[in-house]
Amino acid sequence: MLRCWDPRDAPLLADAIDSSLDHLRPWMPWAHDEPRSLDERIGLLRGFRGRFDLGEDFVYGIFSRDEREAVGGSGLHTRAGEGALEIGYWIRASAVGRGYAREATAALARVAIRVCCVDRVEIRVDPANEASLRIPRALGFAEEATLRRRLPGREGEARGDAVVFALFADELDRTPVSSAQLEAFDALGRSIPL
Repeated sequence: MLRCWDPRDAPLLADAIDSSLDHLRPWMPWAHDEPRSLDERIGLLRGFRGRFDLGEDFVYGIFSRDEREAVGGSGLHTRAGEGALEIGYWIRASAVGRGYAREATAALARVAIRVCCVDRVEIRVDPANEASLRIPRALGFAEEATLRRRLPGREGEARGDAVVFALFADELDRTPVSSAQLEAFDALGRSIPL
């Protein structure tokens, strides 16, 4: 289940992050600010929800089918520029290797192109993060370049390099993204064709 975070998800988010700090810290600069208090997490999720509802940034939680566990997070981020969205993802340590990141990335790429009507979907990955590099490669994203000093670094450290992957709208139907099995719904639960 992939959906916008809700402030009521704060305990699930806390469990996912707090149990995965050693796994997340090498790749996610925000993980160095963890652990946070429950009230701080509620505020964070309220911010995610507000920006989502305003169409400014789209941060999603990745949940087990019954939504009793947060298995990670993802997003369609507007920082890639006009006509583009960037996908980011992380998975809790206990759920790595089960295909959650690949499935969420395929779903969000389709949503970006078919619902948000962007021409370009981008993914940026640390060149040393082999597990994350496999996701866009498996989904048919084109590897465009390695850009130097593009990923945010921890406080006091240099920015990191980023391998940039892209998928264009006119390429979608020729990639594994187009055949991913998924269903999408709007805020009222109505089906959205993808």
